[in-house]
Amino acid sequence: MNRAEESIQKKFHYLLFSPFAKACKQYRLISEGDHIAVCISGGKDSMLMAKLFQEIQRHKKVGFDLTFLVMDPGYNKENRDLIEENAKKLGVPITVFESRIFDAVERIDKSPCYLCARMRRGALYSKARELGCNKIALGHHYDDVIETILMGMLQSAQIQTMMPKLHSTNFEGMELIRPMYLVREKDICAWRDYNELRFLRCACHFTESLEKNHGDSETSSKRLETKKLIAELKKNNPFVETNIFNSVENVSLDRVIAYKKDGKRYSFLDEYDQAD
Repeated sequence: MNRAEESIQKKFHYLLFSPFAKACKQYRLISEGDHIAVCISGGKDSMLMAKLFQEIQRHKKVGFDLTFLVMDPGYNKENRDLIEENAKKLGVPITVFESRIFDAVERIDKSPCYLCARMRRGALYSKARELGCNKIALGHHYDDVIETILMGMLQSAQIQTMMPKLHSTNFEGMELIRPMYLVREKDICAWRDYNELRFLRCACHFTESLEKNHGDSETSSKRLETKKLIAELKKNNPFVETNIFNSVENVSLDRVIAYKKDGKRYSFLDEYDQAD
């Protein structure tokens, strides 16, 4: 057993494994007979997710199989080596396949990050199905969820969230699950730092170019702006993060002007004159 693995079972059990297991149970993410492709980008979140999957599988409460899937979309040698070294160090038996998504996205001027994410997800679905998997697992965590909620309101004038699981619309019979849904980013960072691990950040050519020419590219991102806003709000309201998360669990449809479902728009006026 390596140090990082032992720390999940002991020091970080309550902070990492407990919310992971809670999300799996609460949102019914794992079922008997599942074959889950655990998608590893090389970052801290997905690498920890891989270890948490190994831990929950050892508990043997549900029988399921795992494939630790790494897509190389065009990493440079240093980044590819870092992923492979970390996987070996952490005891994660990865399956690597290659694509040239970074090269394709590099030629796109408008919304390259959005397009890259869509292409990468499609490639992961395709490979996972080829390997006999029925689910892919992504490493989005609690902070990603609340930032997405707030970004939707402030940047896109909509109320929606990053769902804990979704049926694929393009790959029949496949699901996407997010078992890190209740895990806090600060606790992931604490585990990483405690074990003196170094993981990959976004390593696409677009990001590398921005960092080379303008410094840290994240400083211009809307997500980082939102993260800073939440931190500022928390100074006066320590419950603001929980409140943002719970807001999408407490939607009152009789107190909204309009909402959308399955692509159709509904208005409060539709039933207004039918009220007693």
